[in-house]
Amino acid sequence: MPSGTNRIIVTVIGRDQVGIIAAVSSVLAEAQANIVDISQTTLQEFFAMIMMADLEQATQPFAEIKQRLNAKGDEMGLRIDAQHEAVFNYMHRV
Repeated sequence: MPSGTNRIIVTVIGRDQVGIIAAVSSVLAEAQANIVDISQTTLQEFFAMIMMADLEQATQPFAEIKQRLNAKGDEMGLRIDAQHEAVFNYMHRV
C-alpha cells in the first residue's frame, strides 16, 4: 500500500476558545488515530488549525471519525472537517 493512504487531514476554523486542540485531539485519541503533524494559528479572535492524523491503527472507520469531528465542531460552534490525504491534495493542487 502506498505511503499516506491511511492519513487524513483535519481542518478547524472558528472563533478562538479554550480547549479546541484538546477537543479535536480527544476525538482522534478515542479512535486510536495518531496525530503526526499539527499547525495552528490565531488571527485576532479567529482560530485556524490543520492537522494530519494516521489511521493505520485506528479502531473506528474514517466515516465515524469524520462524523464525531463534525459533531464536536457543532457542539463548539466550529467548522471541523476531515478528508483523506489524497482528496485534500487533489482539491488543493495548483
